[in-house]
Amino acid sequence: MRAKTISLVLFIIFLIFSCRNASRKSGEFVLTNADSLNNSNNSAAEAVEEIYRNFSSPMEIANLFQALGVPFSSDFLALSLYAKEQTTSFEKALYLGILGADLGYLNMYEKTGTSIELVSSIKKLAEGLKVGQFFDFEAIKRLSLSRSNLDSLLFLSLNSYRQINKYLRENNRSQLSSLMIVGAWIEAQFFAAQVIKEYPENSLRDRIGEQKIVVNDLIKIISPYCKMDEQFRELCGYFRDISAKYENVKITYTQGTPESTEKDGGLVVTQTESSMVEMTDEQLAAIIDITGKVRNKLIKVN
Repeated sequence: MRAKTISLVLFIIFLIFSCRNASRKSGEFVLTNADSLNNSNNSAAEAVEEIYRNFSSPMEIANLFQALGVPFSSDFLALSLYAKEQTTSFEKALYLGILGADLGYLNMYEKTGTSIELVSSIKKLAEGLKVGQFFDFEAIKRLSLSRSNLDSLLFLSLNSYRQINKYLRENNRSQLSSLMIVGAWIEAQFFAAQVIKEYPENSLRDRIGEQKIVVNDLIKIISPYCKMDEQFRELCGYFRDISAKYENVKITYTQGTPESTEKDGGLVVTQTESSMVEMTDEQLAAIIDITGKVRNKLIKVN
């Protein structure tokens, strides 16, 4: 199965968090290279959609954290963004992804009553990008305060982000959609990197190792924009730095037995496979270090 992003990333991407289900060997869509993305808006859109579609539910990682006995920690949150003034579309889109991951983390730990300030920041960012119409902020606020229906809150939030992603791509603003995904991914990666310092569990270690595939895919979707401006140039440089730390991490796949399921009256055959991650303690330490540095540079923490 394909690499998974690790964290409780939101509904948006927390919600869109794992690539294990999109096997490169299953005959499904494979991301095109950077040159192809530069020459085809459709290819770029398909690349973003493929990554977006194959990130998995926050429940999965939240359950893993909880199984490990990992307590909630507000130290993981990008608190410095709450009061910041984001002036560029780049910052607004990137932080919309980062704060979406934070909101997913709060909700999965049922800290919804403390998320109102965060929801307000997300509202401000969305309105700044002229996509605020896709958020029912009053409903999200009401559900957050009541703590009565977590499933509804997650669905409402995820649906809002999906609509934003679709709208941006259909209106020639795919670079902003890509930034949302990148923001959510780096925040989720940061969560996992912090947790594994105190909970060196093999399952979480493997999740971090599997991000090698995701990093390569994220580089492909931002590559067309690396020369757009200084902010994108820096972002591309940061992800090349992350990729370099993953260079010698090895992931091997073993083909599994095809699984047959019935869907809509028809038979659906799904190819399955398992993966094995080979990553030394030194490699893991380097990945944890670069993750923290990049994430903190992006949110401007020294």
